[in-house]
Amino acid sequence: MKYPRYIDLLPAFQAEGIVRLPGSKSISNRTLLLAALAEGKTEIKDLLSSDDTLVMLQALQQLGVKWKQHGQSQEYEVEGTQGTLPNPKAELFMGNAGTAIRPLTAALAVLGGDFTLRGVPRMHERPIGDLVDALNEAGAQIEYTGEPGYPPLHIRKGHIHAHALHVKGNVSSQFLTALLMAAPLMARKHDITINVVGELISKPYIEITLNMMRQFGVEIEQDGWKSFTLKKGQAYRSPGVVHVEGDASTASYFLAAGAIAQGPVRVEGIGSTSIQGDVRFAETLQQMGADITYGDNWIEARSSGMLKAIDADFNLIPDAAMTVAMLALHADGVSTLRNIGSWRVKETDRIVAMATELRKLGAIVEEGPDWLRVTPPETIQPAVIDTYDDHRIAMCFSLASLDGASKKGAKIRINDPAAVAKTFPEYFQVFAEIVHRNRS
Repeated sequence: MKYPRYIDLLPAFQAEGIVRLPGSKSISNRTLLLAALAEGKTEIKDLLSSDDTLVMLQALQQLGVKWKQHGQSQEYEVEGTQGTLPNPKAELFMGNAGTAIRPLTAALAVLGGDFTLRGVPRMHERPIGDLVDALNEAGAQIEYTGEPGYPPLHIRKGHIHAHALHVKGNVSSQFLTALLMAAPLMARKHDITINVVGELISKPYIEITLNMMRQFGVEIEQDGWKSFTLKKGQAYRSPGVVHVEGDASTASYFLAAGAIAQGPVRVEGIGSTSIQGDVRFAETLQQMGADITYGDNWIEARSSGMLKAIDADFNLIPDAAMTVAMLALHADGVSTLRNIGSWRVKETDRIVAMATELRKLGAIVEEGPDWLRVTPPETIQPAVIDTYDDHRIAMCFSLASLDGASKKGAKIRINDPAAVAKTFPEYFQVFAEIVHRNRS
């Protein structure tokens, strides 16, 4: 898909409609790797079409995993390798996909071979040291080929001898996810326990990992959020068919649009039974005064007047919390987002980026190491928004064009809209389908 250098969004007085969500990025890339490591063939339905999933598919192909796409659909068939990837040597380009590079690093370190993993320049600024330390201390051989603590990486054949691993939990939950997904490869002859050092952030993403491992026949024994034990001898087995849920983080933009600009907006693909933590964003909308209704496979939001300011801990839903910062523009007072330190090691430093771009809209923004405070402007100002090659920045700031109960939306120019290709290439087309633009 080709993108222009920028997109201009005119003010819109209402958001209304039904959005069929793209597949979850978190579930898609987990499913691909688990299917590759499993015994048997796995049919994957509604896999996300995006840069991040393409990175994982290409990496698996280079590692000798056989997969095929059914026509132009988002249905794929993956042939499992029973935990032994065919190609023991590969140079893998991981783009800026944390959901691909972290789990693959753990799996390849356990299986051994000669692998290099690199990405775009921003990926080489995103920390991976806590995961590498945990693996190397257990017997892996992973070397940094650039800045210590960051990709690129060179993985050679080591020997995971430890019965227990220790990993810090306060930077990214993806490090623990990576070790959990690789645990059956380590536990062929003895039990493996993974201990979390310090506070574990983004726990709902670990719940997704554990849920999906169960789908593939592996049970983890859990002692709260401090330790996770896998009994020896368990191996991944294909469940046959896996349906990928819609992306709950992406849903936040459309639900927010309904909460700001009358609504109703319904998202389909997630609902009351979703395994993703970011469905809790809908509860935040309710706290801020929006009307929310649920079905098994849908959620709907509509406005009930001016939104209420919020002061809350968003450790559990850091991605969707970015959308809360946009809702703060329409709130009746000062909103504070707490415990969002993980924003700093994402596709960009999101605390700095959100603060910078919100100020362009006229908001007063204070920022701290792991918090953001937003005082809404009397009037949202027209602005040119920079996206920092971050898909969530690009999607978030589309919401500044919407009229709310208390103030009008503004004309917004989004620079480098191609950033949305990471998770939702068609975002701006779908957004345009649900908004009614003001006539000038």
